[in-house]
Amino acid sequence: MSLLENRTAVVTGGAQGIGLAIARLYVEHGAKVVIGDLDEAAAKAAATELGNGAVGVRCDVVDAEEVQGLVQTAVDSFGSLDVFVNNAGITRDATMRTMSEEDFDLVIQVHLKGTWNGTRLAAARMREQKSGAIVNISSLSGKVGMVGQTNYSAAKAGIVGMTKAAAKEMAHHGVRVNAIQPGLIRSAMTEAMPQKAWDQKMAEIPMGRPGEPDEVASVALFYGSDLSSYMTGTVAEVTGGRFM
Repeated sequence: MSLLENRTAVVTGGAQGIGLAIARLYVEHGAKVVIGDLDEAAAKAAATELGNGAVGVRCDVVDAEEVQGLVQTAVDSFGSLDVFVNNAGITRDATMRTMSEEDFDLVIQVHLKGTWNGTRLAAARMREQKSGAIVNISSLSGKVGMVGQTNYSAAKAGIVGMTKAAAKEMAHHGVRVNAIQPGLIRSAMTEAMPQKAWDQKMAEIPMGRPGEPDEVASVALFYGSDLSSYMTGTVAEVTGGRFM
């Protein structure tokens, strides 16, 4: 079953990790996909790998003009914008005592302002066609707070509040806005953790294993498709039961 046939999706931060897994699954379900990433070469390489006419472009989500360009690329290339996934993100972990103001500001800018740019500019286009789904990637860190992540936890919690506010604003325009909070997902970044930190996190997961990027992607597919047609302003925890 092709859940996204004849639809166009944009995925920010889509050149690797969870973003690429989402883009790949969307293509498998028939979507035309535009990958936006700060690394233009990686975005284009990912698009080539995905096939099905996928397009890769450079996009700094903090820059509203570049995000608008991403929206326009989708419309110009494929004629519509049906799903927009705000996935781009960074980390600059440090305790409050040692975190620089620059690193606090940067994480807030990329995650919170970046998601705001994507949400508002995608919604502006979607309301014209009276349909669309926006999927915002938050984090379990935004629910419980993590040591060394006052910047990241604040930003990811903010994304949940923003998602709910935007969902209320856009519901009568036919646009749905939902969020996903992944927990410990296997990636190059998480597997580079010190063993002690990895073991501590694993001990908190009732299912006893990390998640895979594809397991986040499947929820993003659910939110981007008509399977979730009566859901907006919700938050799905993809955590293996960690911190229920």
